Amino acid sequence: MRKFALVAMAFLFVFVGLQRAAQADEVKAKVEEMKGEANAKAENAKGEAKALTEEAKGNNVSGTMERAKGKTKAAGERIKGTAKQLKAKTE
Repeated sequence: MRKFALVAMAFLFVFVGLQRAAQADEVKAKVEEMKGEANAKAENAKGEAKALTEEAKGNNVSGTMERAKGKTKAAGERIKGTAKQLKAKTE
């Protein structure tokens, strides 16, 4: 009976430990996703600001290019965030 109780307690400790590690990975994954999204919004805002500056100078083509660059960089940041999120889930 005593061995059974020891085995049951050991099993519960291992199970609880694994569950907490899994929860920590989920939190880390969510943080990485949010950081990627924040970086994407920042890049998009930078591109938009540069585009407005160029358009104010009268360079509509340069403004359009800056806006496109901002959107491209934002997409790249989202991809990086998703990749880090997936990496955190698999750790």
